Amino acid sequence: MERRDLLRAVASAAALSLLPSERALAAWSRVATGIATTDGLTAAQLAFVRAVADTIIPRTDTPSATDVGVERFVNVIYSEHAKDDERKEFVAGIDAIDARATSVANAAFVDLDPAARGKVIESLESGPRNAEPSRSWWRLKGLVVHGYFTSEPVQKNVLKVEVMPGRFEGAAPIKLKKKPSTVVVPPSDEAHAHG
Repeated sequence: MERRDLLRAVASAAALSLLPSERALAAWSRVATGIATTDGLTAAQLAFVRAVADTIIPRTDTPSATDVGVERFVNVIYSEHAKDDERKEFVAGIDAIDARATSVANAAFVDLDPAARGKVIESLESGPRNAEPSRSWWRLKGLVVHGYFTSEPVQKNVLKVEVMPGRFEGAAPIKLKKKPSTVVVPPSDEAHAHG
């Protein structure tokens, strides 16, 4: 299946579930400010997330994960929306994934070519999902995919999501239809008095 077909299938099958949640919307809004996060990921950790993101969703006829800023989204999620223990677990997971890359391919993940990255990913995805480093891999992969599909460029230009379908015409003419009026005259009190 081609990547373009995959994107369309995901879009049609799950468009509603991929609409930004409050957390994703808040994170993307924060990314849009351009202000650096405090207590965010280090430069090396951001490079790792960028390498993972572009390995999962590379640039083709659609933007790559880093083209839409997924690494900044991940950074905001873990620096501003995660609890301290979740943040520590995430960083430990990055280290565990990188250690797997070194054991499988003799180099850090960011230094590997796409084929070697694929072998590392295969080793992560073939292991039990609830054991490290596979557990951290699946979490990071899910966050990258969610961040990508909830980004504004992908929502607008790839998925073609219209939150408010149609276009707004503030001064559109309106034709009022007149209903034929039927006037019912109640009997007057005088008619009752004389009858």
